[in-house]
Amino acid sequence: MSLRVPLSAVRSFEAAARRRSFKDAAAELNLTASAVSHAIRKMEASLGVTLFERQGQGVVPTAAGEALLEHVGRAFDELHRGLDLVAARGPQLLRLHCAPSLAAQWLTPRLARFLAANPGFEVRLAAGMDYARFVGDEFDADIVYGPPRGEGLVTVPLCAETVMPLCDPERAARIRRPEDLLDQVLIQSDNKQVRWPLWFARNGLPAPRPLGVRFDRSFLAIAAAADGLGVALESTLLAEREIASGRLVAPLRGHSQDVTYVGHHLVYPATTRRRAPLRVFARWLGQEMGIALPDDPA
Repeated sequence: MSLRVPLSAVRSFEAAARRRSFKDAAAELNLTASAVSHAIRKMEASLGVTLFERQGQGVVPTAAGEALLEHVGRAFDELHRGLDLVAARGPQLLRLHCAPSLAAQWLTPRLARFLAANPGFEVRLAAGMDYARFVGDEFDADIVYGPPRGEGLVTVPLCAETVMPLCDPERAARIRRPEDLLDQVLIQSDNKQVRWPLWFARNGLPAPRPLGVRFDRSFLAIAAAADGLGVALESTLLAEREIASGRLVAPLRGHSQDVTYVGHHLVYPATTRRRAPLRVFARWLGQEMGIALPDDPA
């Protein structure tokens, strides 16, 4: 009986059952929703069972659909493993999307090390504030800043980041206590989760009225602070090169309450979790950040 069901129809069924939506399955497979619906109707006719029921704006698998999904999901996992095994003999392509500041400040400077440790790999990196939609198999994974969004995605928290005031050494010589910041130019980062009002509240001070300069990217705020424009409230992870070179210092280190939080997550579709390039990258990423990330996250 299974021979009468085309593999393309099975693929449409798997995507629709996993995403609970014909429309989302169609976007993933680069098809129209009507094409997915038609393929599934023919599949139901061939098998003699109903695979989906309508629920609100989406669909849910019937008991038969859930049972079939379990087997089909395992079959596609085995297929992906086989394709990865064959592909491992040739060039390996990692297609990655990343939040702009982490891409510019932390990831890109390390790519040479990643490629040296993994000969034969090719990395295609795109950066943007918008989250990757994973439509049309464009990306293997995304490193997002802020709360992860999207259904059917695996999310892995990355390392904790410490946020503290950072500035050039000359300005730092005039800053001894948290109160000294009230007389300084404070660089504002509009898209940060941790901003000056939170830091001042943590240190028992009223936040001053925002003045000076504002940026919508952390890498711009870090560069401005290193050039002597003012004091930035930024992650030491993102500013590690400037701190290591001495262009930025933390004048209140040990004399104020810093903010520690997890700002970035590694995000990818469950269907890509077994791809060899993603497994290799996840393991390397964990090593670089000093955390344990699963080689083959499920």
